[in-house]
Amino acid sequence: MHTYARARFVRVSCRKADQVLQQIRGKSVGEALTTLQYTPRAAARLIEKVLRSAVANAEHNHQVRDLDSLRIVRATADGGPSLKRVQPRAMGRAFFIKHRTSHLTIGVSDEGTGTAVMRPPRRRASTKETA
Repeated sequence: MHTYARARFVRVSCRKADQVLQQIRGKSVGEALTTLQYTPRAAARLIEKVLRSAVANAEHNHQVRDLDSLRIVRATADGGPSLKRVQPRAMGRAFFIKHRTSHLTIGVSDEGTGTAVMRPPRRRASTKETA
């Protein structure tokens, strides 16, 4: 059973959120919550809320009672739309500011005890065929 939770249009860049998500991929839910609690980044608070939501979804939708068996099988931060702002500067110039957003997705599963992590497929280095 795979259960997902998603937070969309979160006001943190996907690169900053992905640095925190790398720390919890493949871990059990208890370990991940402990790691996030002691991570001194703003993205950790947002990711913790999404992880708790995924655990609640597993508990409510799939009647999972043993929360110690849940592991994180998917944790991604995809880029969302950017809020574009203009900051006036000296001598009539304009400085453009992009407030980046992201879509956070966390998936938990109780199937097996392995640490299999779903990742996107890698791109090929070249498209030429070798003989």
